[in-house]
Amino acid sequence: MMRFHNGLKCLTKHVAIGWNNNIKLRCIVTSCRAVVLPRFGGADVMEIRDDVSVPSLKPNEVLVRARAVSVNPLDTRMRAGYGRSLFQPLLPIILGRDVSGEVADVGSSVKSLRVGQEVFGALHPTAVRGTYADYVILSEDKLAPKPSSLSHVEASAIPFAALTAWRALKSTARITKGQRVLVIGGGGTVGFAAVQLAVAAGCHVITTCGDESIDRLLAAGAEQAIDYTSEDVEVAIKGHFDAALDTIGVAETERVAISLLKRGGHYMTLQGEAASLTDRYGVAFGLPLATAILLKKQMEYRYFHGIEYWWTFMRADSEGLHEIRKLSEGGKLKIPVEKILPITKVREAHEDKDRRKIIGKVVLEVD
Repeated sequence: MMRFHNGLKCLTKHVAIGWNNNIKLRCIVTSCRAVVLPRFGGADVMEIRDDVSVPSLKPNEVLVRARAVSVNPLDTRMRAGYGRSLFQPLLPIILGRDVSGEVADVGSSVKSLRVGQEVFGALHPTAVRGTYADYVILSEDKLAPKPSSLSHVEASAIPFAALTAWRALKSTARITKGQRVLVIGGGGTVGFAAVQLAVAAGCHVITTCGDESIDRLLAAGAEQAIDYTSEDVEVAIKGHFDAALDTIGVAETERVAISLLKRGGHYMTLQGEAASLTDRYGVAFGLPLATAILLKKQMEYRYFHGIEYWWTFMRADSEGLHEIRKLSEGGKLKIPVEKILPITKVREAHEDKDRRKIIGKVVLEVD
């Protein structure tokens, strides 16, 4: 057994995994450093532990040596208790969804990735063992080669936000060239990714945002960026849309978006009620209640407005991740990083997000 400076432990053996006639060392990791959430609460409840167990790989899984992980709004919400009904019995858990790093080991059925390769990817929102760790486990379909033009810090900021936007626009609304797309809340990471994805698909994109985001969104290809704090959105926007992604999801933004959609259009909100209702009433009652509410709203909107209504969330999509990689490599999809901290300062990162000191992306570097 060997112990390295960062507290991780691993057993190693020499194996020929041969490419370019090189022999590489494969590290079988048994435990590593990770940021652990033992209970719900403020940023101070998170603990950095050096001896967190690393499970053995399943055939379709990949062990990634993390180099950078980003902080998503979901991370801070989960830390505070969002999803309590699901995660409470599983505590302690590891937070984090995005990662960029190198492949350290692969399961027996993994074919598309090799040890030593630089990769990036994201876990599903319900994953219990997250990415705030030296070593992260993801299934093969949740990873893709890292865009070579990006650093690990830049790459780690992209997957979760971009895949959330991809799920809404490409998988649900199936946007196509020439369509009109409305993004409410384009200044956030999911909204900004959605604008870029829709522009890359050849759509005409209008977005709402705060004043500080207007120039960035116009530079990303939006045809109009409306400051919702100083303009009447319904007056400023002309015409109707084929799809609307609402990243804010309050009653007023839903009403405005619905009023601006064409018949046959798609309304998608990131603020579905499944998790909140399940937390409030428990899985046995809350989840069926959420399903009933969604079905009722879908039928009402389809009947009275002729539109499709969806609660949307990130889901692993191998095709989407590889397309996101291509767009990122070509400079057509970027998520700006506003602050970089070492993973040992994860509490500071969460405090900054809680206080809204940093509106954009915060990334944790993993030494």
